[in-house]
Parts: sequence; structure tokens; C-alpha cells
Amino acid sequence: MNFDFSALLVFLTFSSGIIWLVDSLVFVPRRQTKAAANQEFNKEANKTEHLKLPLIVEYAKSFFPIFLIVLILRSFIFEPFKIPSGSMMPTLLIGDFILVNKFDYGMRLPVLHNKVIENKTPSRGDIVVFRYPEDPSIPFIKRVVGLPGDKVSYHNKTLYINDISITQVLSGRYNAHGSGFMMDGVSLRVENLGDIEHEILISPTRPSQELEVIVPDGHYFVLGDNRDNSKDSRFWGFVPDENLVGRAFMIWMNWDSKNGGVDFHRIGTMIK
Repeated sequence: MNFDFSALLVFLTFSSGIIWLVDSLVFVPRRQTKAAANQEFNKEANKTEHLKLPLIVEYAKSFFPIFLIVLILRSFIFEPFKIPSGSMMPTLLIGDFILVNKFDYGMRLPVLHNKVIENKTPSRGDIVVFRYPEDPSIPFIKRVVGLPGDKVSYHNKTLYINDISITQVLSGRYNAHGSGFMMDGVSLRVENLGDIEHEILISPTRPSQELEVIVPDGHYFVLGDNRDNSKDSRFWGFVPDENLVGRAFMIWMNWDSKNGGVDFHRIGTMIK
């Protein structure tokens, strides 16, 4: 079972706001009336008497603005994610912490995920975070290779879009380290997806997952850059537009205990 931080954040924002609002409308006037009566009864005592807020109201008043700002930022602008697997190597490594632009593909309500403001649609080559179609509570990250209406084929470890093979240029042997060491020695190649040139990994000894499909309207075909070690659209199908979370655009931290901790060279790296 996956923890829904968005739902918790909505609950905390809503509950703290309600507590503050109810206190302001109902209980503050009562406390002011009581204080005025005390003042009339004992003016000397009024010099040191203050309207003391109940502890729960004090906490709600203090934390509501914080919860609201975090909710707005996380729901509509940027959200952080951690890369838990090697399916997007060599572009993204295990232990990378990334930022996702949540406005690029339209503004969606937290928890409900309904789109309230339209914006762009994913482009071929975008790295997207989405809710896994077979279990929407799990966030996945892959690269978009097939757009609505495209014919996508994958044969002998080569990608074809509308019957045109996507060029792969051999770059050499991949030198892996840290938690991704299991990929050491595989084939490092450069693939060209239109305007996006990016690196992929191919394991020559592993069998190729063959398929040929047409991407339906409102859906996308996604692949991992670690082609022979990725659970992607070749296995479970297409990503519906409503499952999109946003576009990954930057690595803001990397922590891999098997690689000595923080990799400062990856901090601030733009994702493409």
C-alpha cells in the first residue's frame, strides 16, 4: 500500500484552515466579550490580561499558511520524486532526486487528478512521471516515444515510429557504478528522437521484446532508456493522458550509499 502524501496535505490544509476560520468567526468574539466584561469588572487586572489562543488554534494559525503554500507548489507547479530503480539509466540513476514540472501538461486538482487548466501535451522524447496504469497509486517515470496515432514497433532492439527506424549510434561500453553496477559493460548507444538526442543502454545477450501497436487517441507509448531492464509500455500498454503527472526537468540531488553518498556532479543537471 502506497502512502498518499497529496491526500494528507489536502487534509492538513483544509482542517487547519477550518479550525482557524471557526475560531475567528465564533470563538474570538466570545473571548472578546468575556475580556470586555472582565475589564469592566476589574480595570486593574486588564493591564496584564491578554486574549490567549487555545493551543490547537495557535498551531492551526501558524501552520495553515505553510500547508497552503506547500500544497499549491506541490500540486500545481513542482513536485519532487526519487528514482528507485535503474530503468531510466543512463539518463537517470538510482538515488537521483528529480523535480517534475506539473504545469506543462495542464493543471490538475490534487487527489482527484481532474484537469482544470489545459496546457501543452507531451512531445516525443519527453521524460514523464505518470500514475502507473495497473496501480495508479504508484508513480512511474519513462520516456515518451509514441504519440496518439503513431504506429510503434520494436524489433531486434530497434525502435520504429511509423515504419521509420530510430537511429542508434554505438557509443561504447557503459561503465556503471554504485547501485547500478549490474549494468556495467552493457552497450551504450545514442538514440535520436527527432529534436531529442539521448543515451540508451542495450544488453545484447538478453532477448528483445517484440511488438507492433497503434497508439490510441489520448494515450502515449513510453519506454525506459535502459531498454532491456525496464517495465514499460511493451509489457503493460499505454499511458492515458489523465494519468500524467508532469515532465521531469532537473536533478536536484543524488544520494547513493553504494557510491559514497552524495554525487555533487549530478546536482543541478537538466534532464533531457
